Amino acid sequence: MHILVIEDDPTTGDYVASGLRAEGHVVDLLDNGRDGLMQAMTGRYDVMVLDRMVPEVDGMSILRTLRASKNPVPVLLLTALGGVEDRIDGLTAGADDYLVKPFAFGELSARLAALARRPPPSDEPTVLRARDLEMNLLTRKVTRGGETIELQPREFALLEHLLRRKGRVQTRTMLLEGVWDIHFDPQTNVVESHMSRLRAKIDKPFDVALIETLRGSGYRISE
Repeated sequence: MHILVIEDDPTTGDYVASGLRAEGHVVDLLDNGRDGLMQAMTGRYDVMVLDRMVPEVDGMSILRTLRASKNPVPVLLLTALGGVEDRIDGLTAGADDYLVKPFAFGELSARLAALARRPPPSDEPTVLRARDLEMNLLTRKVTRGGETIELQPREFALLEHLLRRKGRVQTRTMLLEGVWDIHFDPQTNVVESHMSRLRAKIDKPFDVALIETLRGSGYRISE
């Protein structure tokens, strides 16, 4: 991997960089936030190790700048601040992982490898559609033919599940796991009752039904 390390403590920086190089990685080591941010913005890295308290530009500012510029490089925040609020602040600012000093090099290496294995972020759609039905995931608004449809939270989740898998049959088990996070048969008609209420809102008032029932198989929303 090509790894950027921004760490102002020379002992820690050399320890991390030499260990990663010994594993076969290419490492760029910088000891201040100004140069580190410039390198992060212009270079291409698989992962990044960032000390929170680096001088000139602090680690949190570096994180926020990277994320504001849509830079997706996975970042492990390395810091002596180990409180719960500190961790929350770091992750909220855009860190992908958080490791408190002192640390074992083996754990650092394993965490970086795990970050590098994550698939790159994809551009998630914010609007899902099926014919004249539209679901806006940001505003939580559903319309059909321009007409607003009010859905309960579970009905919304059920419709979203079907829209994301448009044209594919979803069995009762798939719906229980995907919408209710139930991984056993609850011996109730919870799927059927919610599907009936959803159909009454998005299908019954309109000429064309979108939700299909495939007897013995499951449900599918038309493309």
